[in-house]
This record gives sequence, C-alpha cells and structure tokens, in this order.
Amino acid sequence: MNLALGAMGSLLPKLGELLKEEYKMQTGVKRDVQAFSAELVSMRAALRRVAEVPRDQLEEEVRIWAGDVRELSYDTEDVVDSLLVRVKGSETDADMDGFKELVSKMKGLFKKGKARRQIATAIKDIKEQVQDVAARHERYKADGVFANLAAATRITAVDPLLVALHEDKQRIVGIETARDKLIEKLCLTDDASKQPKILSIVGFGGLGKTTLAKAIYDEVRSGFDCTAFVSVSRSPDIKKVLEEILFEVDRQRYMSLRGATLNEKQLIEQLQESLGAKRYFIVVDDIWDVTTWKTIRYALMSTECGSRIITTTRNINVSKECSSYNDDMVHNMEPLSNGDSQRLFYKRIFPGDNMCPPELQEVSMNILKKCAGVPLAIITIASHLASNQQIKPSSQWYVLLNSIGSGLTKGDTNFDEMKRILSFSYYDLPSHLKTCLLYLSTFPEDYIINRDRLIRRWIAEGFIQGENLYEAGLSYFNELVNRSMIQPIYNDTVGGIHSCRVHDIMLDLICDLASEENFVTIMDTIKLNTPLERKVRRLSIQKAELPTTQLATGSISQVRSFTIFRPAINQMLPLSRFEVLRVLDLEDCNLEECGHLSLSCVGNLLYLRYLGLRNTRLRKIPLDIGKLLFLQTLDLKGVDGNAEELPGSFVRLRNLMFLYLGRITYLPAGYKSLTSLRELRGAYFTQDSDLEELRYLTELRELKFRLPSKYPLEKVHILLESLGKLHKLESLHIASDQGPAYDGESIDKMGDSVPSSLGLNCLRLEGWYETMPTGISSSSLPLLSYLTICVHQVRLEDIQVLGTLPALCFVRLDSDEDTSTEEERETERSFMLSTDAFPSATRCLFENVIFSPCMFPRGAMSMVQVLRFGLLVSDILSGGDLFIRNLPSLQSVEIKLYGEERGSQKYSEAKAAVERAVADHPNCPDAYLFGTLKN
Repeated sequence: MNLALGAMGSLLPKLGELLKEEYKMQTGVKRDVQAFSAELVSMRAALRRVAEVPRDQLEEEVRIWAGDVRELSYDTEDVVDSLLVRVKGSETDADMDGFKELVSKMKGLFKKGKARRQIATAIKDIKEQVQDVAARHERYKADGVFANLAAATRITAVDPLLVALHEDKQRIVGIETARDKLIEKLCLTDDASKQPKILSIVGFGGLGKTTLAKAIYDEVRSGFDCTAFVSVSRSPDIKKVLEEILFEVDRQRYMSLRGATLNEKQLIEQLQESLGAKRYFIVVDDIWDVTTWKTIRYALMSTECGSRIITTTRNINVSKECSSYNDDMVHNMEPLSNGDSQRLFYKRIFPGDNMCPPELQEVSMNILKKCAGVPLAIITIASHLASNQQIKPSSQWYVLLNSIGSGLTKGDTNFDEMKRILSFSYYDLPSHLKTCLLYLSTFPEDYIINRDRLIRRWIAEGFIQGENLYEAGLSYFNELVNRSMIQPIYNDTVGGIHSCRVHDIMLDLICDLASEENFVTIMDTIKLNTPLERKVRRLSIQKAELPTTQLATGSISQVRSFTIFRPAINQMLPLSRFEVLRVLDLEDCNLEECGHLSLSCVGNLLYLRYLGLRNTRLRKIPLDIGKLLFLQTLDLKGVDGNAEELPGSFVRLRNLMFLYLGRITYLPAGYKSLTSLRELRGAYFTQDSDLEELRYLTELRELKFRLPSKYPLEKVHILLESLGKLHKLESLHIASDQGPAYDGESIDKMGDSVPSSLGLNCLRLEGWYETMPTGISSSSLPLLSYLTICVHQVRLEDIQVLGTLPALCFVRLDSDEDTSTEEERETERSFMLSTDAFPSATRCLFENVIFSPCMFPRGAMSMVQVLRFGLLVSDILSGGDLFIRNLPSLQSVEIKLYGEERGSQKYSEAKAAVERAVADHPNCPDAYLFGTLKN
C-alpha cells in the first residue's frame, strides 16, 4: 500500500472480484461499480506521478485533488469491507484470498431487501464522489496543471551539499579525530597496495559526511599525481559525473574533447587512458545506488599505482559495495560529542570568544540535546538564533526549544533548508517505504520502537501485500535502516537489531508530511490546531494535556488506527465511537488508572486486525474476543492477573498470525484450529493440555511455552512428537516454572533428545540435561545461530561438537562445578579445538566449564568478541601458554579461576599471569578475572 495511493492498492483488486459473474450484484449497482472502478484505475496512475514529486513542487490544485482521491479510496474500502463483516459466520480475512472464499457466502446478502438497499445507496454515493473527483482531474489536465508534474521532476535545485565543499576550515568542528583516523586507515605510504584502496563513509543526511571527506581530501591531495572531488547526487547524470572527473584529473584532455559527443563507454575509456600510470586520489560524494557506483568504479579501477578513493553515501548497502571488500574500510559517521556539539553551536552564535552567557546556558544545553549531535541540525538552529547578525532574546530560545520535536517553525528559511536536505532521502524512497516511514510519526519523540511490533502493525494496516508478510516487513525495516532513515538499536546479547528510534529532526519532517497528507493525526500539547474537521484516519494520543473538546466533538468514526501512550491514558476514548478500527494499540498503558475504560465491547470492533494490550495490567481477557474474526495480532504479554484460560471462542480466530500470552495463560481446547499462527509466545502447557493439537500449527516459525515441574513422561514424549511435525519452526524456547537453575525432571525426561528442525536457528532450553544431547550436531541443526543449554556433566569434547555448528553466533552453556578426576584433567590439559571451530561465533559463554590453557589454536574462534570460561590455577602455573592471542577479534574475556582460594599466593600468581597474557593481546581486550572462595 502506498501513502500517495491511499487504500487503492488493496481496494482495486477487491472491486475486481465484486464484478465477477458469480457475485449476483444488481445490474444497476454493478454498472456503478464498473464505472467508478475504471475511473479509480485512471486516478491511481495519476497519483503515482504525483507521488514522485516533492510536495512543495506541486500545484495547490493537484495537492487538493490527490488528497480527495486518497480519502475517497479509504471510504470506498470501508464500504467494501463492510460486506465482509456482515457475512454471518465469516471466518476469513479481508485479503484477496479471503475475499474469494467469501464470495459464495455473500451472494445471499444481495437477496435481502434491506441490505440490498443499503449497499446500493452506498455504492451510488461513492459513484457520485468519484465522478466529481474525476471531472476535476479532466479539468486540471485541460488547464495543463498535470502537465507541470514532469517539469517539476526535472527542475534542478542547487545542491545544498555544495556548501560543505566551501566551508571555512576554521569553522569546522568535531571531525579532527575521525579525519586523522581515516587518513591513517588509508595507509597513504603503503606501496604494497597497488590496487586502489577504497574507503566509504556512510550516514544519514546532515551528519557531515561531505565535510569529513573534504577535510581528508584537502589534507592529503598534495601527495598524489592528480585528484578530483565530484558529487553524484540522487538522480545522477553519469556522463556528467565522468566528465567532471576527467576535467579535474586531466584538464588538457578534457578541453581537447570539447564539442565531441561521447557516450558513457567512450568517456570511461578516455578516463582510463588519462589515469594511466598516475597515482590518483578521488572523492565520489553522495552516491545513492549500487548501479551508479559500479559504472564509476569501472572507470577508476584499471590502474595499479596505489591510488585512493573515498565515497560517501546514506545507504549502508552502497557503502559495503564501495569499500575494499573489507568492513574496516566502511566508516559509519557518528554524531558529534557533547563537547563538540557545544563548540560548533557557540562558534556559530557567538563568533568572538565563543562564550555563552549564563542565562542561555541551560536552554542551549536542552536545544543541543534535541539536536543529538547532528551538525546540520546544530548549524541550522544556531543560524536561526543568530539571524541578521543579532542574537535572539532568551524568550525566543525557549520558544524554539519547545518547537523542536513537535513541529518545525513555519516560514523560517533555515528550518526549511534543513527539511529540504533531509527530505532528499525521503523522496528517494520507493512508494511503499514512504508509507512505512511516515507511519513512525505515530510514536512520540525519543520513543524506542520495537521492530516486530512495528512490522505487525504495518501488516495490519495493509501496507504489506502478498505472501510472506513478516519477511517482507522485515525487509522494509532493514531498508529504512540501510538508508539511515531510522536509527537502529542493537541487542547487547546477540548483536541483532531489535528496535529503532527516529531522530528528532527527522521526526519533525515525517510528522509534518503525515499531517499534510492526513495520514496520521497526532494529538499533543503543541499541535493544538490539528484540524479534526477532516476525517481522521489514524489517531495517536501521546500526552496527557489535550484539548479534550476536540476529541469529544471531532468525528472519529472513520479512524482505522488508534494508538494511545501511557501519559495520555486518561484521554482514552470509548471504543463504541470507533466503527472501522483495524489497529488498537494500548501497549504499556496502565488500564487500572483508567477506570472509565471498558474492554468488554472490544468484540464489536469487527474490522480489528491488531490488538495490543501488552503490559496493560489487564485483569480479565474479554469473553467476546472470539468475535474478532479478522484479527492477525493479539498481544497479551504482561497482562498477568490470575492464572487464566483464554475464552473458548478464541479458537475461532483462524486468521491469527501472532499470539503473545502472559506467563500463566492457558490455551483452550481446540487451539489446533489456529492454523495461521506463525508466532506463539508464552503458552502454559499444564498436565491437562492436549499437546497433540500442537502438531497442527504447521505455520509456526517461533514457539515459546512453559512447562510445570515434574511433567509426566508420557506428555514429554507427545510434546517431542508434536514438535517434530513443525517443519517451519525457526525459534524454540522451552521454559520451566523454576527457571534455568531448576534441577527438575522435565528436561531430563527428554533423555538424549533435542527438539530439532533443519530450519531451527534459535534454541533456548531451560532445565538441565545430564549430558550433552547427541541431537545437537551440525547435521541436525545446520542453521542454528543461538543456543542456550544447561548440562550437568560437560566434557571438552562437547565444546568441540558445538564448534562444528557452522552458523552458531551465540552460545551459552551452563554446567555444574567441575567434578573431573585428576586422570580426566590430565587428559584434558592437552585438549585443543580444531582450527576451524566456531567459525561464525561472536559470543561464547561457558559457565563453570574449565578449559585447557592450549584450547585455542590459530584459526579457531576467529570471530569471537566476548568469551567466558574457566581455568585451573595449577594449569596456569605449569607454564603453559594461554593461547588467547590467537583470537583476533577478542574484545572482552571473563575467566574464572579454580583450584585455589581467592587471595592465596598461587591464585594471585595465576591471576597476574592471565593479566599479562591479556595485555599481550593486540586488541588489549577488557578482562574480568574472578575466583572462588573455596575449591
């Protein structure tokens, strides 16, 4: 679904189905649908053209017309979807597959007189609206308004990035360290590297990529035979770029070719001949796509004279393609430090001594916090505060502070310039990513947005079409990260991205765009003038102090998405006012603080696809939740009241894909009907649960459940058999009532078995195995990347087996205190991993597992950054080499010393020996050494 197209993406296929012969529609109604369907197809084509043009380049008539078409598409889809929810007993979603299945049931609906008249009236009303909008379209075409769209896309604006090329060097702040580091990385005196070495600088607009590249260029250019600095831009003319490089590296050749019409191939040949045996330094600035870089790269990579190239880009995929096939040659731009941000800010406002008056220090610090170290934001805001060579009074500083993060100041050219620069990245997005990005305006400033929550909401809104919806949504999310539109937040344990946030300045931009397009309506204390006279489609309430009269009197019956955040829970609206709600998200709101709110009528929200009640302290799951037949996501995690079973009607939710439950929530009998489930987290299987039903949930990708202690053996066998039927399972977490330290029987009774699947990439097992299960092997778990397991008796050979898992990135193996005999220890002292062990692992945590000092040959654990294990003091003092210097990626090591009491002389000697070995490591990793009180 596309922001510019409104609901067209899902509406037109539905209308096409309605027109089929098997759907017995009245002749007059069918003609009306045919007529306005054709008009809508034409309008969609025009809207696509509109979507490619920045809003400020559109004629006002076009903007108004496009908005009317989008609103009309929403209204029309609501009418079509109303047919779905009126089909008695419908158990199918409103996607295209479900729509086809409903056709036979919906035939009878047109035979009912009252329903027939209501539908005919609604269709007629839509037809009249479509005709009105279509007539305006024809009139605007006749007036030449739409003809200007093509011209608008060709207008060449002054590239704001050129400013950085001519920046006063004395005013540049905060890049000295990065400049010197990158110059060193380029190894300018390294003659061994004959092939051109390429460094790529990546980061979102405004971080200072161009400024940094120019600083390096100015510093080192004198040491090369020829140099060039060219900008590519969003819509490049490759011939022009190649001509500019040729002009800078060989002006004489360039002048001799003036007047000749050369194609790209001929220009590349001329450039290759010109560079010849020269040692060159070229900066290719502002690359937007891989294809453009490949063309330029082909022209530059034919020499072997130790040349150097720097590229800058906003797209991490482009930067990886540009770099010398080495992550070390990709430099991610970091925001300025607090000190450098302050220096840059004050230097722009107070050009003399750069000192800030005491009365402005607090507000300036708060403003800089909003800027989050982004040089473009700092300079733009500072320019605003020091406009016309006069510093604005403190009152205006506070006005500015309150406006940042809640809407940029209208009409201010400095802010407009900043928005324009940031908007380059926005308008370069494909249409589906524009929609997904603007949807983030739903969330407040500085809010940490969970990745999976966001993707599930995109799905519920219909932004993602086709099959494999979650995978497509994950791709969308990653693309926004790669394009530096959102800031990723990484998981400290495994390093993957689990959440994101939006920079305040970027949030301002997307909030403005979302409001202008009536895409999201944000209610807060700043935007009191939100025009609720428009049909509100998506409503976000973020703060407590709101114009309650607007909410009380405004029309919200057409709201498709309603999100409220904890500070505003007292502003919660009655659910009865929503008629076509698809998304209801109350996550983290304390419902106990909202006495007037009742979820008893949530079953009347028949259009609902997403119901988010996580961490709401909900005490009673609504009994009529089973009426939400279109529901795709139900999030009840953290609502634990008393132990509770879901209502029996819950099993009717056959479109449910994502289910998250509280710690002690039971699944009702018949849950095997939930065949669309792809994620089930938090189910509690009691001794009375029917585990046979689990095998029918064959679409499951992620499964987490909890078992009570002393689970019956026969139930364990049934569980293993059912898990074996889930061939699409990717993540499995089996928890126990007592947690991982519980020495219970449930896991032991699995014996030597491990639930396995060839596609399993995450396995977390709580409880204890007696010995390492033979089911953990590279043949049964070839894709396993995350493993936690507890084993009583661990042998070093078990570590070797784990090391054969080719995709394993994270492992935590917990054991008891070592109980090896002296003979066993003597044998293990010489044990060594294979040289290819743990090829992908980055974090290896072996708790209470004693290693031999010579465990790590060169080549083993080559990617490991964090390592935890144990050593015997006697082994260390025997003079053996610790071999940790063979771990080239090591950043942190934790070693527990066994065999001597902490504080004893031998313990101290062993500790000193380990510290020397760590200090001798090239990376100087962080070291954490600790021992036991008694051994």
